[in-house]
Amino acid sequence: MVENRRQMGITAPPPPLRRRRRWPWKSWLLFLLFAGPNVALLIVFTYKPLLQSLYYSTLQWNIGSATARQVGLGNYIDWFTDPTTAHVVMVTVVFTIATVGGGMVLGLALAVLLNRRLRGRGAARTVVVAPYVLSGVAVGLLWLFVFDPNFGICAALLRAVGLASPDWYNDPQWALLMVIVVYLWKNVGYVALVYLAALQTVPADLLEAAALDGATPFHAFRRIVLPLLGPTTFFLAVTTLLSSLQSFDIIQAMTQGGPLEGTTTMMYQIYQEGFQTGRAGYSSAVATILFVVLLLVTFVQMKYVEKRVHY
Repeated sequence: MVENRRQMGITAPPPPLRRRRRWPWKSWLLFLLFAGPNVALLIVFTYKPLLQSLYYSTLQWNIGSATARQVGLGNYIDWFTDPTTAHVVMVTVVFTIATVGGGMVLGLALAVLLNRRLRGRGAARTVVVAPYVLSGVAVGLLWLFVFDPNFGICAALLRAVGLASPDWYNDPQWALLMVIVVYLWKNVGYVALVYLAALQTVPADLLEAAALDGATPFHAFRRIVLPLLGPTTFFLAVTTLLSSLQSFDIIQAMTQGGPLEGTTTMMYQIYQEGFQTGRAGYSSAVATILFVVLLLVTFVQMKYVEKRVHY
């Protein structure tokens, strides 16, 4: 057969080339070189404290004490049966809904305004974003003078129209509103900045085609711009919700959780129980509950809300 093939001019195919054996350890070494430092930082500063907090939540332990007693789920039972828990949860929910919802609406409105060709647009963008990079403690202390019932700017403006200033410091409802206003003022620039970047990626051809078809600016914004902003809205909903639930600095600077626990959120309760009353085990239990809430909220957003986002 071989001789017949040679006579017919048919040659055998060349032997297959041997591929060089790849060494997987090189890929692992490259992975560890780039991702190793980040993974190590996450383990040391995120996952290790998380596991320690979970363990501490099962102890009856005061900060500074050399001994601790195992109580299992006792701290969790105490929190759920505490009469003040419902009030703390309600304050947390109101604060979160107001800051997240208000921040998204105000941020989008500012972004639409700053996306127009206006004189001094660059300076206006800087003014809007500047509060976001300021210290929360400094912002809170400065706004205390603004809301001062006797000598503050807010009181002066209300007196100019014949109204009396609310007792921002001693009324729980007004104190919560005060903290919400300051939080929005500080963080709305972040939402506006992200929305502004997204608005500048909207194709102008689509808006021009909609205008030629007779669509009003409102309908074009509702039918074209808002759906295209879906991924950005989803991203901001996740990040602002997590940030709001973990807010601490402004509350600490302005009200210290008062008056009458009117501004005590779950995050601030963790600080109070851990560093003021010294109940580290109970504080860790509240922190664990807040972590589970954040995890569930993020999971729901990623699982169900993301399906409605138009990419």
